[in-house]
Amino acid sequence: MLIQLHHAHSASKGVTASLKAKWPQTPLLLETSEFISESGDERFWQFVDTVKEVTVYKHGESVRSYYNLIVRKASQFLSGLQVSLLKLALSLRAYSPAVHAFQQIASDEPPPEACSAFVSVHGQHACSTKEMKKLLKAAAGRPKPYLYKNDHKYPGANGTDLPVVILYAEIGTKKFNTFHKVLSERAEEGKLVYVLRHFVADTKKQSMLLSGYGVELAIKSTEYKAVDDTQVKDSKSSTTFEEDDTDEVQGFLFEKLKESHPELREQLGELKRHLLESTNDMAPLKVWELQDLSFQAAARIMSVPKFDALKLMRDLSQNFPSRASGCFCICCAVKLVLSVPQRLSETMGIHPGDASLFINGIHIDLDLHNPFSILDVIRGEAKLLEGLHNLGIRGTSMSKFLRLPVTTVEDTYALDIRHSAIMWINDIERDSTYRDWPSSLQELIRATFPGVIRQIRRNFFNLVLFLDPVQEDSIELVKLAELFYKHRIPLRIGFVFVVNTDDKVDGYEDAGVAFFRVLNYIAEEYDMTQAFLSMMYNRVDVGDSLSVHAVTAYLKKKFPKANADRILGEDSEYDDKRKAGGVFYRKSGLGALPVALFNGVPLSSEEMDPDELETILLQRIMDTTNFFQRAVFMGQISEGMDVVDFLMDQANVVPRINPVVLSPDRRYLDFTASPGNNESANITSHKLYLLYDSKWKVTIWIIADIEKAPGRQMLLNALKHMKSSSSSSRVGVINNPSSEPTEDNSSLYRAIWASILTQTAKNTLDFTLKLLKEETVQLLTRGTKIKDLLLQVSGGMDQDAFEKKFNTLEMNFLHSQQRFCQEVMKLKAGQRAVVSNGRILGPFAEEGEFSIDDFHLLEKITLSTSAEKIKTKVKQMNLTPKKACDLIMKVDALLSTAPKGEARKDIRFMKDKHSVLHLAPREDEVFYDVVAVVDPLTREAQKLAPLLIVLGQVVNMRLQVFMNCRAKLSEMPLKSFYRFVMQAEVSFLGNDTMSPGPVARFTEIPESPLLTLNMITPESWMVEAVRSRHDIDNIHLQEVSGVVNAEYELEYLLLEGHCFDLSTGQPPRGLQFTLGMKQNPLMQDTIVMANLGYFQLKANPGAWILRLRKGRSEDIYQIQAHDGTDSPADAGDVIVVLNSFHSKIIKVRVQKKPDKLNEDLLSETTESKGLWDSITSLTGGSSVEEAEKKKEDVLNIFSVASGHLYERFLRIMMLSVLQHTKTPVKFWFLKNYLSPSFKEFIPYMAEAYGFQYELVQYKWPRWLHQQTEKQRIIWGYKILFLDVLFPLAVDKIIFVDADQIVRADLKELRDLDLEGAPYGYTPFCDSRREMEGYRFWKMGYWASHLGHRKYHISALYVVDLKKFRKIAAGDRLRGQYQALSQDPNSLSNLDQDLPNNMIHQVAIKSLPQEWLWCETWCDDASKPTAKTIDLCNNPKTKEPKLSAAVRIVPEWSSYDNEIKQLLKRVQNQKVDASRTGFILD
Repeated sequence: MLIQLHHAHSASKGVTASLKAKWPQTPLLLETSEFISESGDERFWQFVDTVKEVTVYKHGESVRSYYNLIVRKASQFLSGLQVSLLKLALSLRAYSPAVHAFQQIASDEPPPEACSAFVSVHGQHACSTKEMKKLLKAAAGRPKPYLYKNDHKYPGANGTDLPVVILYAEIGTKKFNTFHKVLSERAEEGKLVYVLRHFVADTKKQSMLLSGYGVELAIKSTEYKAVDDTQVKDSKSSTTFEEDDTDEVQGFLFEKLKESHPELREQLGELKRHLLESTNDMAPLKVWELQDLSFQAAARIMSVPKFDALKLMRDLSQNFPSRASGCFCICCAVKLVLSVPQRLSETMGIHPGDASLFINGIHIDLDLHNPFSILDVIRGEAKLLEGLHNLGIRGTSMSKFLRLPVTTVEDTYALDIRHSAIMWINDIERDSTYRDWPSSLQELIRATFPGVIRQIRRNFFNLVLFLDPVQEDSIELVKLAELFYKHRIPLRIGFVFVVNTDDKVDGYEDAGVAFFRVLNYIAEEYDMTQAFLSMMYNRVDVGDSLSVHAVTAYLKKKFPKANADRILGEDSEYDDKRKAGGVFYRKSGLGALPVALFNGVPLSSEEMDPDELETILLQRIMDTTNFFQRAVFMGQISEGMDVVDFLMDQANVVPRINPVVLSPDRRYLDFTASPGNNESANITSHKLYLLYDSKWKVTIWIIADIEKAPGRQMLLNALKHMKSSSSSSRVGVINNPSSEPTEDNSSLYRAIWASILTQTAKNTLDFTLKLLKEETVQLLTRGTKIKDLLLQVSGGMDQDAFEKKFNTLEMNFLHSQQRFCQEVMKLKAGQRAVVSNGRILGPFAEEGEFSIDDFHLLEKITLSTSAEKIKTKVKQMNLTPKKACDLIMKVDALLSTAPKGEARKDIRFMKDKHSVLHLAPREDEVFYDVVAVVDPLTREAQKLAPLLIVLGQVVNMRLQVFMNCRAKLSEMPLKSFYRFVMQAEVSFLGNDTMSPGPVARFTEIPESPLLTLNMITPESWMVEAVRSRHDIDNIHLQEVSGVVNAEYELEYLLLEGHCFDLSTGQPPRGLQFTLGMKQNPLMQDTIVMANLGYFQLKANPGAWILRLRKGRSEDIYQIQAHDGTDSPADAGDVIVVLNSFHSKIIKVRVQKKPDKLNEDLLSETTESKGLWDSITSLTGGSSVEEAEKKKEDVLNIFSVASGHLYERFLRIMMLSVLQHTKTPVKFWFLKNYLSPSFKEFIPYMAEAYGFQYELVQYKWPRWLHQQTEKQRIIWGYKILFLDVLFPLAVDKIIFVDADQIVRADLKELRDLDLEGAPYGYTPFCDSRREMEGYRFWKMGYWASHLGHRKYHISALYVVDLKKFRKIAAGDRLRGQYQALSQDPNSLSNLDQDLPNNMIHQVAIKSLPQEWLWCETWCDDASKPTAKTIDLCNNPKTKEPKLSAAVRIVPEWSSYDNEIKQLLKRVQNQKVDASRTGFILD
């Protein structure tokens, strides 16, 4: 029976597609280490130590048990959930690029021969530890190697003067262990920096199959028959088909039937096949049958048992063309609720038919995300979910905590400017100067010219200047403020003068005090504005500073009647608020004077430059105008509100500016592990606090040496802050002693600890405050006993309990705290730090202080970002105050570390059993909350159903799938079969060897339709077909026996970027970049487009160097800055590391060299020599001398083809070109869609006929509207990328359709004068009268659009690429395409309609009619003069291409036979070569 079954399987027809990586298989152990390294360097090195020599088991055990061993070793460092994610990552080979990138870096060294592991010491290599020690001696004299961001650096000393040793080895091997032992010891001793990079000396040649992509079998239109009649010999296919896991067919549940009747398995299989074949009948549905198809499919999915529903959705969507009639057969008794889609579209903008996926409320955009990025999302969530779970937050409360809006850290903080110390010299709202201005907020949204500052009578813009009047800089700043005031700029200006605050100093001794008093005098006697306008600075020359003499002279001259003594003397009446400015300045925490605040936001010292300040303030005014416009539009601010109050109530306003507290780079402790495994958790579990109560929301830890004055001061400040009425903090203290703790040098700290353990909270606080005072410490050093201090605490302390505890306290707790400070906090002995709800601030410098005001600020920031919101949720849990406070601290530390993205959505559906599929998670385990919204009959469902099935196998999830159906369908919703290739974990064969990898299998596909195979891969992948006997563009299963196998290869990972000129802000059109490695700097090149400055380069995992191409690009431009790369922004060489399957997008900013400002990249500097004398070498830059030598004239011919028939036509077209010219020919073919057989044959043909050829490819950019149909994509490639497909060296190119026969010398067409147009096309013929009704360009839109111009055919055209690039024709065409292609009904013949539509913007030179003859449109009389014959489709007769070719073109058959003979000869050569090879073996 087994034999019969096997026979039945191998005879069954189907299609398989697989995708392998270009690089060899990477060891799973190394991929596992990369997975673990994402949890931190420490874990990575612990894992490396655990698997030191694990590879010895590789040979003794089966592959499966070795895999299990690796997973077991990894699980020591991972939770259960993370182990599941590791298995998924290994199945996806997600970390293979990271491993191979290191391998690539190693090959660029290059590795010494016959070395299984080696070290590189500052550029010199050694294969043994002995040699390495020699190299280390002289290392200091050589430059250090470049280290990448993702390098594995051994934790140890990090001195800049240490030698760097890079070990290239395979972890787990004996050789690795030998090196690792020596290197790790030396790194710990602080003798060197040890870096590890993966290197496998003996890489397996075995290929590695990838997953995480989709495969589509689309049904092709057979209106015009375009299939090759050449018979393909079926190769003996090794692919055996597994039974398709479709369980339910026409109501029969075959799995259940087979379980009940095992003896009937074979017959049941036959029945299933018969039923499938009958359902596979693709009879077209009538329009009325189509209408509710989506609802019927959903009803069918909802009617099966819950756990089968996703499988059924996968089966229906992926095999829809053959399941459609089955869907319709289901009587749609259940009517799905229609109000839910209505609600979804109102609340979330999701319309019927749209798809969305949410994981824990995070929106996963299915157009942008792929399995690799989804793995990253679920991995990031795992830390949060497990953390909350370990903290005791379970079930539905978990999602409440996850959705808490933890405020993102502000980019800029503002100081509250509602302070009495500020002397405002004007008020826009009250001063008469501005009374003619309107005051309504609506004025903000009235239209004005761009750049105009609106004059509205509100204090929208406020400038505060903190000045020391004596400083030189103050003079210019005051003059600038005066300028703004006199020009009636709507800016409220205020001053804070920071002058000497010593009461004994008067105006005769200090110029600052004199200035302040005179200013007050003028303000009181006259007004503030008068005082401002008559500031004494016009008496001072720029560059000098204010002096007492200048002030007194000014006073005498301007106010001769004023009594100078009364103003400047010791008993001055005008000294009011002199101290206020200094106090406000110190409290504010601002940096060195002068400082300006714009609406409270401090300006940086660079912005304070008086030359820059004017421009910066005007820019800030424009930006703030936008902020207020938005606030008015959104209704956040109304007419009655004070605008300054509104500004100061924003989230970024703080009472003090302290960069340490406000820094956006924040580190947090991890409290989520259980005590025992985690020092942070251990410290927390027995941490005692100096006071806590139910209102405390912020936990502050002071980490310091309490025996030293700075440590005591810091704790004292924290306690004073805690005692203030506004505080809601509790304070804990951890001792970080400067030396090894003993009883003698830890008495203060032990005293605090003993009092916490034995006394009431109030007494402990009073006692500690007393203990920390410096006079108390002095007493203790003089011999006073600590117990004597107890008596001085009011309220009475329990002395006996205290003494007993103080004298019996063990030193263990001090040692554990010291360990915590060193290992977790990474502090040196005696260093100080503050921890606020798990956030680490510090370490502080010895002289650095943290004042009471800083603690106020720290609490405010901690509360506003997260703690306040967490407190409200914790309150609902009814915990004791201490537990609640502990939980707030731990949750705060956890949620604050989560990366900030867009807000999580809370999606709820009505309890609707008809349209929402609910799957409950396993109890008492961490679970993900997954919500999918999908129409079961869409491309998204084809992808989403298998994704959700795999996700369900990997993680525990609560799943809700909402059937978001479309009503009133008018056409088939899906016209393709689809498979999504993804597995939950690595699979093994029966003999415990690893299965070759995941493959897309199409079984039980109807045989009648004509199908085309498409790979749907992540955005940055470039794949090519590398092996297939069959025509994968035209699969007709009726004519195939067995299985159609298609093998693809991931040829490149794309590096994409955007480039702009810093001076102009515009993309530098025609700029060229090259990409290469150290040993080979020019491996790829590209040209920058004007659209978004976009460029793309083909790469693979490794470290790449991006440079400007030698020649004009490098002569004119230089790289100034770059983002998203792996080298510092100012580095000359731009290094980019590709180490994952994710898209890599960089930004590069360039600038012209100072002496090349007037040069243009695209200008032709050698035009006088004649167009073709300056022919350029295609490998290097321009090479006029070389061209002079060769005087070579080349015809560049471009063509595209897909499918065996068109490739057959293409070969014949090439032959016809070659037969009619004596000029050397170079053919350029679009590689993206060529079959493996064509790519294999073309080198032989080139050799036989003596032509050159090049395969070009370009990935359709993600920002350009995507086409989904293969034919339309190919049309797009014919016209949209002409400026970037070919090197700049190619001046002119002629496009010739594959199905064309050339009868003239194309040199003639190339040399034709295009009269200034960038390209020339032939117009459609008008001479065949009987086709008049089919000439669509003579009616409707085209007739009116073209006017007197002709409609041109795109089968043959010549492009002057120099002109084309110069006028940015490519960018214009892409722009117009982007606008028109959004409408599915426009551009029906994309490659032809687009240039004709653009005829007014990009001129077309009409070629003479004889350049293209086609029987459909041209009469027979014009045929003899035809220079090319095109096999156009005939809409009237619909004659197949092959028969038309033989009938219309007499010479076609002889060309065809000539090629067939060559093919046969090549085939025979291969057979002979393989035979001799076999004999030699």
